[in-house]
Amino acid sequence: MNDKRLIRDNEKLLINSLLLRLNLNPDDYPYDEYVEEYEGGKMGSISLGGDVEGYAGDLIQVEYTDKDGTPVVITLTKDHQNRLLDLDFWKVDFSKLLEYPTPDKITIRTV
Repeated sequence: MNDKRLIRDNEKLLINSLLLRLNLNPDDYPYDEYVEEYEGGKMGSISLGGDVEGYAGDLIQVEYTDKDGTPVVITLTKDHQNRLLDLDFWKVDFSKLLEYPTPDKITIRTV
């Protein structure tokens, strides 16, 4: 991972939106103000500072279509202390994320 950087407003907005879609209070799921990017920021995945060894599951998975038409799966995870762990992006062709999603452009993924 790279050096830590301040979390961006659009990342906070997306995280809070995902929690609210689950009827969860964002204040109950803290995360660090400084995050680390995975893959050099290529796909948008960030570590939110939770306990990596204490992974306790996915909170939600949503889908987004990037502006090139490629599907992106976004997963918000938590640790065993209810701290947010990762905001993970997986663009199915592994290419660079072209446009960061806004809450109105995501849909809940059903399995």
